[in-house]
Amino acid sequence: MSEIAKKEEGKELSRFRPATDILEREDGFHIFMDMPGVSRGDMTIDLEEDELTVTGRSGQCPVPGEKSVESQFGACEYVRAISISDIVDRERIKASLENGVLELFLPKVEKVQPKRITIEAQ
Repeated sequence: MSEIAKKEEGKELSRFRPATDILEREDGFHIFMDMPGVSRGDMTIDLEEDELTVTGRSGQCPVPGEKSVESQFGACEYVRAISISDIVDRERIKASLENGVLELFLPKVEKVQPKRITIEAQ
């Protein structure tokens, strides 16, 4: 568990739905989520049946003796659930996090090629 998660455990965090772009391209779906202040250790991505859920915790841990004069961002939790269809290849989903932007790639299943069925003798 990260330091942020440890310090925020038990404390109710504000929840936000991260700004998200979803693009469909020939190879699959590319999803971009703005999650500022969230590290890889403070993020989970779960796939359960037809729902992909992204959760991340962000926060700045106060320095001892420091007093906040104004705070417009700070400890919060980002949560976003996305329904996915059967055309997504669940085994090849990839995720990367860079500069506060989570990028998910959900590839489409490869097209089914026509197949001839042979009849076996009994």
